[in-house]
Amino acid sequence: MTGHEDRLRSWVGRELVARRAGQDPVNVPMIRHWVEAMQDANPVYLDEDAARASGRAGIVAPASMVQAWTMRGYAATVTPDGTPSGFDELVAMLAEGGYTSVVATDSELEFHRELVPGDHVSVEERLESISAEKRTGLGTGRFVTTIKTYRDASGEVVATQRWRTLRFRPAERRAPRPRPALNPDNAFWFEAAREHRLVIQRCADCKSLRHPPGPCCPQCGSFDWDSVEASGAGHVHTYVVSHHPRHPAFDHPLVVAVIELAEGTRLIANMTGVAPADVAIGMPVVLEWIDPDPDLSLPAFRPAGPKKDA
Repeated sequence: MTGHEDRLRSWVGRELVARRAGQDPVNVPMIRHWVEAMQDANPVYLDEDAARASGRAGIVAPASMVQAWTMRGYAATVTPDGTPSGFDELVAMLAEGGYTSVVATDSELEFHRELVPGDHVSVEERLESISAEKRTGLGTGRFVTTIKTYRDASGEVVATQRWRTLRFRPAERRAPRPRPALNPDNAFWFEAAREHRLVIQRCADCKSLRHPPGPCCPQCGSFDWDSVEASGAGHVHTYVVSHHPRHPAFDHPLVVAVIELAEGTRLIANMTGVAPADVAIGMPVVLEWIDPDPDLSLPAFRPAGPKKDA
């Protein structure tokens, strides 16, 4: 067991949140808001006669509201008193191990008695367990289980809640590369790219080269065309360095360049193998290929000469 794991396990049984009273006692207006939002028509929550007919002394609060009575409210979340709780310290220790993400997994509530208007509920929380490291679909992490104990003003337990979360290291995932918009005019170009061939459309009549592909020659108006394969040599005509907005399929900052091919046409492509600060207009470049998935290959360019790490 590692030192970090020893420290985590030492927290089991410790207080995370000291007993804290809710801001307001159980009250009818909040019960009304709750049952209307939940569309719960049980009359014992708002009708005194119906509650007494059911054998109760009067109206009661929905059991599922128990946590609501102890919520701190918005103001307390934006104006903390500056004193870290045990829970804050545990979260910081989990973050040390890389478990920086969280997802709730389940909540088990046990109710000891019904709450009635005037009850003033408090809550305290202790750490019940921390699991060994587990591999999950979200990433590697630990299941953290805490016990919340809800009490009335006299200290009597009215409910307990076993609350379990997964604290995990997010699994590294590369987002899928955005797909090109294919049409009858450009499909041939992307099909050639999948074979790692950079082609240029050529007018069959006047032999002019053109890119991007189109149905008609801008020089002579012919609709007849074929293609030639480019050498892959060229130079940077101009470029930009994109910092924002960030897209998860790309590494930022991202160098996007207009490459003038040796054949005379230009295309927009990513630069690789070079730091953004080292790119220069006129820089000689050579072709290489990016294969983000089996169905997509795209041309990119790096500085001419031996490959170097950016």
